[in-house]
Amino acid sequence: MKKELIMTAPTVEAAVKAACEQIGAAETDITYEVLTQPKKGFFGIGASDAKIRVEYNVKPSSAALQFAKTLVADMEIDATVSATVRDNGEYLIDIDGEEAGVLIGHHGETLDALQYLCNLAANKKENDEDDREYTRVVVDISGYRAKREETLRTLARRMAEKALKYKRNVSLEPMPSHERRVIHSEVQKIDGVSTNSIGSENNRRVVIIPDKK
Repeated sequence: MKKELIMTAPTVEAAVKAACEQIGAAETDITYEVLTQPKKGFFGIGASDAKIRVEYNVKPSSAALQFAKTLVADMEIDATVSATVRDNGEYLIDIDGEEAGVLIGHHGETLDALQYLCNLAANKKENDEDDREYTRVVVDISGYRAKREETLRTLARRMAEKALKYKRNVSLEPMPSHERRVIHSEVQKIDGVSTNSIGSENNRRVVIIPDKK
């Protein structure tokens, strides 16, 4: 994703250095055009700074991270935003802080919406980037997703036991696709029950079904 920045400084060299520091890039990663050469003036009178236009490529992961940082800052949430690359190639953005919980929402609905927006920011394509590879971004808040996954696995086991005990289907509440996958995965480990998803869009849910003998 290409972007540009206008920077001024007393010299061209200083303007280039300041631009690189602002965007977090090396000088070899940018191109720039001098719009205005600096003027010393006479005893300081009539002096003017150099002005340059800088063009640079924003990495998908950097675009997602910047989006998350900007959102947290604009909401005046006291939290740190950091990023790491997982072994599977996913880009993990972690938001940590006492006030960060407001971004989780009911069962992670707000967090999922934030993750969706970060993926949009990371994968926005320019006209000449039709073949750019998709970057998968995962957003977590203070380890919430791991805790939520364990809660879902416990729920799956409990509901499977209920289905086996009463020999009837047990329907769970509507869940997003990644949470339904956790339920399916956990129930597959239990003999005598299987799962199916029913419903559409936001109302899609998992049903645990006891095997017919």
